[in-house]
Amino acid sequence: MSTDTAITMPEGAPEEVVTHSFLREVDLSAFGATGSLALITLDNGLDHNRPNTLGPKTLVELGERIAQAEASSAVAIAIIGKPFIFAAGADLSAIAFLSDRAQALAIGKLGHDVLRRLNEMKKPTFSFINGLALGGGLEIGLHSDYRTIASTAFVGLPEVFLGLVPGWGGATILPQLIGPEKAVQVIMANSLNNNTMLRAKDALALGIADALFDPADFLEKSVQFAADILSGKQKIERSDHTTDGAAWASAIAAGNAAMVKKYGNADIASPRRALALLEAARTSSRGEGFDAEDIALADLVMSDPLRASLYAFNLIQKKRKKVEGAPKPALARKVTKVGVVGAGLMASQLALIILRNLKVPVVITDLDQERVDKGLAYINAELQKLVEKRRLSSEGAARLAALISGSTDKNAYAGCDFIIEAIFEELPLKQKLFKELEAIISLECILATNTSSLSVTKMAEGLTHPERVVGFHFFNPVAVMPLLEIARTADTDDATTATAVAIGKELKKTMVIVKDSPAFVVNRLLTRFMGEITDAIDEGTPPEIADIAMAPLGLPMSSLQLLGLVGPGVALHVAETLHHSLGDRYKISPTMQAFVAKGIRTFYIKDGDGKQIANPEAVALINAGNQPSSAEQVRLRALTALAEEARMMLDEGVVATAAEIDLCMLLGCGWPLHLGGILPYLDREGVSESVAGSRFHPAGVASLPA
Repeated sequence: MSTDTAITMPEGAPEEVVTHSFLREVDLSAFGATGSLALITLDNGLDHNRPNTLGPKTLVELGERIAQAEASSAVAIAIIGKPFIFAAGADLSAIAFLSDRAQALAIGKLGHDVLRRLNEMKKPTFSFINGLALGGGLEIGLHSDYRTIASTAFVGLPEVFLGLVPGWGGATILPQLIGPEKAVQVIMANSLNNNTMLRAKDALALGIADALFDPADFLEKSVQFAADILSGKQKIERSDHTTDGAAWASAIAAGNAAMVKKYGNADIASPRRALALLEAARTSSRGEGFDAEDIALADLVMSDPLRASLYAFNLIQKKRKKVEGAPKPALARKVTKVGVVGAGLMASQLALIILRNLKVPVVITDLDQERVDKGLAYINAELQKLVEKRRLSSEGAARLAALISGSTDKNAYAGCDFIIEAIFEELPLKQKLFKELEAIISLECILATNTSSLSVTKMAEGLTHPERVVGFHFFNPVAVMPLLEIARTADTDDATTATAVAIGKELKKTMVIVKDSPAFVVNRLLTRFMGEITDAIDEGTPPEIADIAMAPLGLPMSSLQLLGLVGPGVALHVAETLHHSLGDRYKISPTMQAFVAKGIRTFYIKDGDGKQIANPEAVALINAGNQPSSAEQVRLRALTALAEEARMMLDEGVVATAAEIDLCMLLGCGWPLHLGGILPYLDREGVSESVAGSRFHPAGVASLPA
């Protein structure tokens, strides 16, 4: 095993935070077994906000401790993490600096050389998974002969989500350990479903863990488990999953289906390579599987999609913690009561998320009692669903239900500190509402609007205190979508903005502060992009051609599927608003006008077999011209439009940085992680320079080093 020296990382790469390995022996006589247990503790010496990670130096030291333990008189070896953390996987901070494929291969091989020793030595090995175990951290456990897990731990293999494969044994060992179907669920389906992690009880049920213990006496119980295994008091039976070829084929088919569901027909390397490794695991020896993992890992590391994915992932993590341009938190006002104007679906969702997270009284109003009652019924029904899912206790739901109230009288807002409106998107209605509210509320109460496209500045016209008005734009569904656009006008003061940011943090949203401008960031770019697709259809491009134009990108849904989600009415309204504000580059589609006039809500419908087909009523309304385009021409014009609009937005100061546009598109409309954000993709495609005259990001951002 070649672990005598660490791999030298490229110049400029961040210094590795070494997770040290501490070795001690535990006498097993008190646990009913003979001899001692060599216990290795992983600890980077930092608090729980910086989990243990596995870089080259860490792996070398771990290899040395494993060798010492193997050479000692101990009868078995176990690995545990620092309190609440086992290991959060490979240290990916330096990956973007690698420019030599041989180095990427060496990192993969180093991980295999160190971890495989746990399974290949004669002494029994154990992993005591006392907390978070992701990627390479979980792979330590998979290489061990036995695994215990704390009831509070979360585990997973997130590599495919990040553009990698489980490259230190996971893709080979896991299907052999728990079977191909379960392995595909963990490696593919969970990863592609926004990196879903497994709870400890689920890891136990799948066979990833052999025993589950509460954290209070986890180490003691785990040592007892090891002693029982060593003394023969307890035995763990393993099944041979490699004999059932039909199960293996079915699992691979399920993995392919998960890949298509996520990316359509786009050829995305990481899930495809992961599936190939899973399929080969049935017949490969572990050594052959590990060699294949090394090759796959090196190929992916030396690819733009991986660099793009890491850029996007790191951007999301960074901006989740820090809001660019936010005033000092101390300026935020205390919020003890919140008002939500409206009782429709969007308003009810807003009331629910505020209620659950702020746990303060929330009042909703609407035009009549029937609408108010419907909104309250929705909120209470959602609370009960949370109880049924065991995400909320009955007592907790009752406490929250007691905090929500409804009225048809706006005077109910008199004691509120923060009010957000979610009424119909008509500027005169919102202006009238804010003037009415200003006569009722205190001087410190903030007025927020959930508008998606209207001017917040105009909404505040005529108010005595326009400095208290702010845009607070959520995305639907409110509880799921992580982005919150905070639109600040020229009048909005720091206290208002700081309070909005503080509430956003309580709601667990990732925020971007934007200049009050038409449709802010996400809807402005989406409307421009969608407009190019509908314009192409109006010109004569067959809908099925226009709709597949962006398929190579692996977007979460096609343009016309997105239209069905947003609704032609909303899409047309936003397009009309932007046409009025920004000019003819936002065209008013006669097809969209016809859809809205005839009440068409979606371009696609399901046939009798549940298959998606074009809605004949929608197709009949298309008044196509005689200038059709190819799918590639439509793709290029859409990308060109995005580059033009992004450049204008930066020049106008809608946001301060290109990274904020990337963040908005990643979190607000599901722009794929493997593209690294919209602007790095336009840079790599050469669109940025041809359209805007320069790249949006320096060379090497979200791509291989220049």
